[in-house]
Amino acid sequence: MKYSIVFSAVLMALALSACDWRPSAATPVVVTVPVPGPAGPTGATGSTGDTGARGITGNTGATGNTGDTGATGDTGKTGGGTVVIVPAK
Repeated sequence: MKYSIVFSAVLMALALSACDWRPSAATPVVVTVPVPGPAGPTGATGSTGDTGARGITGNTGATGNTGDTGATGDTGKTGGGTVVIVPAK
């Protein structure tokens, strides 16, 4: 363990001393920036698109079922012979 730490420290010192930290002379870079000119004329208006196709008419619905016949009512009762007279106003 002792030798591995010493070996790593020596190796790191040699690696860092091999680097050249002196700045080199920088050559100037010329950048050309385009200058925008005046705006051009407005373009022509585009043509109108075609009208879409008309949709298809839907199918007619089916007729509903006929309802059931109602139950027959009871036969009325015969009167008992009493006559009721209602006077007119």
